[in-house]
This record gives sequence, C-alpha cells and structure tokens, in this order.
Amino acid sequence: MTSPIVRFAPSPTGRIHIGNARVALFNYLFSATHHGRFILRFDDTDFARSTEEFARGIEVDLAWLGIVPHETFRQSQRVALYEAAAKKLREAGRLYPCYETPEELEKRRKMQQARGLPPVYDRAALKLSDADRARFEAEGRRPHWRFMLEPGVVEWNDLIRGPAHIDCAALSDPVLIREDGSFLYTLPSVADDIDMRITHVIRGEDHVTNTAVQLQLFAALAPQATPPVFAHHNLLIGASGEGLSKRTGSLSIASLRDEGYEAMAVAALATLTGSSDNVHAVRSLDELGASFDLAHVSRNPARFDPEDLSTLTHRTLALLEFEDVRERLAALDVVGHKAEPLWRAARGNLWTFDDILKWWRVIEGEIEAVHEDPAFLEEAAQLLPQEPWDETSWAAWTSDLKTATGRKGKTLFHPLRLALTGEQSGPELAALLPLIGRAKALARLSA
Repeated sequence: MTSPIVRFAPSPTGRIHIGNARVALFNYLFSATHHGRFILRFDDTDFARSTEEFARGIEVDLAWLGIVPHETFRQSQRVALYEAAAKKLREAGRLYPCYETPEELEKRRKMQQARGLPPVYDRAALKLSDADRARFEAEGRRPHWRFMLEPGVVEWNDLIRGPAHIDCAALSDPVLIREDGSFLYTLPSVADDIDMRITHVIRGEDHVTNTAVQLQLFAALAPQATPPVFAHHNLLIGASGEGLSKRTGSLSIASLRDEGYEAMAVAALATLTGSSDNVHAVRSLDELGASFDLAHVSRNPARFDPEDLSTLTHRTLALLEFEDVRERLAALDVVGHKAEPLWRAARGNLWTFDDILKWWRVIEGEIEAVHEDPAFLEEAAQLLPQEPWDETSWAAWTSDLKTATGRKGKTLFHPLRLALTGEQSGPELAALLPLIGRAKALARLSA
C-alpha cells in the first residue's frame, strides 16, 4: 500500500463524543500503522452553529487522546474551491436549481408514500420554464441546488463491509447548496478530498448510502483521478442501546476526561469495542496501533459501557512507567527522590491518576492513623528496626513481631497497615515503609 492520506472532518458545533473519537482513532491508527498522513478538517460551513471555541475544544480533546494531525484545515476558508466545483457541475448540467419549499416537498413525499412509491425527488424543477423560474424569483424564492445522479448501480469494495453497492434509482438527487448559498456537507467534502488527495475515507456506517453520491461527484469533478477507498465501521451505542449525540453531550471526551478516566483507556475501549480483538489496556497509541486492523471490526453495533472505563483505567495506570507520568506527577507536586518508588509501589492500586495524592500524603504528609490494637502497636514500635531501611526491612520487622507475639496473617499485618497508612488496603507495605521513614512510623504506631 502507498502511504495513505486520511481525514477526520468534525463539525465544530459541539464537543466531540466517544463515537466521534472512534472515527478519529480509526483514521489516525490506520494512517500511523501504514506511515501515512492524518488531516484534521473542520466542516464549519454551517456558519450559524460552528464556533471557534468548539474547534479549539475538539483539538484539545484529540490531543488528550494522543492524536496530533499533520495538517489542519477549516472549510470556511476554502469556499472559493467549492464555488469552482459548483460552477463546473452547473456547466456540465449536473447541478440544477429547485424552488420547492420544505412544506411542498413534505407534502409531495407523503403523496408518494400514500401511493406506495418511494419518496424520491421527482425532478419537477427540471420541467420549469424560464418564466416559471422568474415568477418564483419575483415571489422572493431563492433556489436550492441539487446534484443530478446518473442512473445505475454504484459499486465499491468496502475495507470493512466487503463488496457494496447502491442503486441510485432509490436515491433523491441530493441538495448540495442551500437557498442562502451555503454549502451542505457533500460538495465541500468531495472537493476537499480531491484537492487533498485523500486515499481512504474511514467513517461510520451511517454514511454508507451517501457513498454512492460521493463517488458520482468524484467522477463528475475529477474523472481522471482515482477515488478514495471507503471503509464503513459499526457505530458505538450507549450501554442502554441509545445513540450518541454531540447535542446532548452524551459521553463527550471532555466529560470523560473530567471524570478522571485515562486517555489510553478511552482510546482502547473506543477502538477495540465492537471488534474481534479483546479489549485490553495499552500504554500508548503506538501500542494500540500495533494490533489495529480494520478487518477485525464487526458488522454489529458496538455497545460502549462507561462502567468498563473504570476497570480499564485501573489496568492502564498499572501499566504506566514513571517516565510516562513524570510530568503529570510534577503537576500534582509529587516530586523528589520518593516520587518514582512511590509510583512503582502505588500504580497497581490507583483507580484514577489523582488517587496517587492519597499515597503521597501517606509517605509525606499527615494522616489519621487507626489504632485497632494499641498494646500490639506499642510492642511493634519497640521492635521497629533502626534505619537505613530498604524493601527487606518490612519482612525483618514483621518476622521479629511474629516471634515475639505469636501473631500471623491478618492479625499481624492489618493493625500495622491501619496505623501506618490509615487505610484498609493499599500498596505493599514492604515498598511503603522505607518511604514513610522511621520517625513517621513511630509517631503513627503511638496511641
């Protein structure tokens, strides 16, 4: 395969959710594993709803997931390209003006359905005379513009779904330009794909039908060019089977980040859910990409349960090395010679990254020690060895305590954990004790 060029083209009309991120991840991982290029292209031709704030938010969300585009474009700055494409289609007789109102079109659709006919636009606008169009213009009507589809079946080999086809006789000529002159998604998308030499279009299966339209547009605008290869993946749905929506904010990347889930846990669950690969924790997108294959994607809907994110975040944190998190720890003021040994000791006990602060307080701050058995703790304090300590000190100390008291198992270890950490469970005390130090340990053992 030649180096692919892919694109992720969100509308900056809201923050992206996990379903949008799935599209971005599929494209990014595909391009990365084949040494290609990933383009971020904002579909911001809906000037009423698109905002720069949402565009910046999407860039932040992608960066959090580890996705850094090679190039970024805004369609609002490329209108001249779309005007030229529309002119070419008009001159070829493939783009024609229509004057029906939404109410008239809806009434016509209902009449067709009542007669058992498919609700396909009947191309009535092609029968208008110059006088008819002049009359509509005089009434204040402005035309929307439709792309005339050629009859026949459009076929393509889908990288996920296999051989696919759409009979264009079942489709209405799509509207490409609104009455106010603004462009709908389809024409700018194809014009950009041609101009940017996009080789692969990887997107959700809700776009399957308009692939036929886009392939006809490719042929009309660039008949000598090779159209992109298409791949339509299954869609993520919520745990209860509901669809995801930017407008409701359901499972937005921003909200998942705010709830403390790890970026690589979100990326792994979004990518591997609905595939033949087992969902597993990864340290990086490079590691996730090593096993990524579009051929593994299922045809069935992919159910995304945020409850799974908690466990996957826990497993992800346990994989991370100190160098992976050094800067994040420093942002929490977890620094110094104790930071790395604490991370190694505590990472398997974290459910969110900020949980490390609890264990930092255990070794560096003040805690509320729990004295379950003061007499035993007093004896433990008397037998506490002198420093220097290392990870063998815990075993030596508890061995002496076992000999002196006859205790073993939970009756030996649990009161010590409560006194030294104030917690019922946690990292191995063999690792924590040298970090706590003898002075703090004596103070906590004292009632």
